[in-house]
Amino acid sequence: MSDFNIDDKVDITDVVCPTTFVKAKIALEELDEGQILSIRMNDGEPVQNVPRSIKEEGHQILKLIDNEDGTYNLIVKKVGD
Repeated sequence: MSDFNIDDKVDITDVVCPTTFVKAKIALEELDEGQILSIRMNDGEPVQNVPRSIKEEGHQILKLIDNEDGTYNLIVKKVGD
């Protein structure tokens, strides 16, 4: 994850869809435009749904990292306010 200067992190591995996206969206709302958020989530539904929903909100997906432990880190750049 050293490719990016992470401004904030949120771990949503303890919640289930659709709450996963809600938690991620709230974390993004607390950032300023251009800041980068790392979202840690479980494999399965979150990996399928959270990136798509974030993209639909207009934010930029920078990278999806497989942690090889059943979790992923989604790196997102906040676009607009």
